[in-house]
Amino acid sequence: MPETKYDKYILSGPRPWNPPGTGAVVAFVDDRVNDNAYFQSHQYYIHWVPKVPQGLPGVSSWEQMGHGPHKHKYPEVVMHLGTDPDNPLDLGGEVEFCLGPEMEKHILTTSNMVYLPADFIHGPWIIRKVTRPFIMVTVEQCPTHTEMSFQDMVSDEERDNLLFIDQGYKSEERVLKLAKKMKREW
Repeated sequence: MPETKYDKYILSGPRPWNPPGTGAVVAFVDDRVNDNAYFQSHQYYIHWVPKVPQGLPGVSSWEQMGHGPHKHKYPEVVMHLGTDPDNPLDLGGEVEFCLGPEMEKHILTTSNMVYLPADFIHGPWIIRKVTRPFIMVTVEQCPTHTEMSFQDMVSDEERDNLLFIDQGYKSEERVLKLAKKMKREW
């Protein structure tokens, strides 16, 4: 398809830095690519969630790579969308999502949208089961990524299966602590 003036606003495909075969990102907007065409639009991601993680050596189940408790300086919306055309409310999986500093646990089994206010602690976020692939969408309208992790909110055992990110609170540098079995970020 020939390039036109507004092709840059139609998005599909993995991030250029994702290794081939991960199958995780369907489309994204990130201010780090396409000559800053999406300036100050940090996080708009669509993830395909297959039955088991793909393209991550050492990771054989979703429970080995959740996202630990954290907060952002800007609001975030996380959506989990089922793919059954006969029952669109059925997620086709089970996601554990803890909310607030009390880590109030929610088990999500239906299609949903979760609104997370600015500076609201959320996580761990863990996919517990996938019986049918589903779609996850994250939207965080912010000029740059900000995230503060709370690793001390979980036990050592839980921490081994969680990803933590720190960026934009104490430093602009992105500091990752991968789950024990992860070789790279999802």
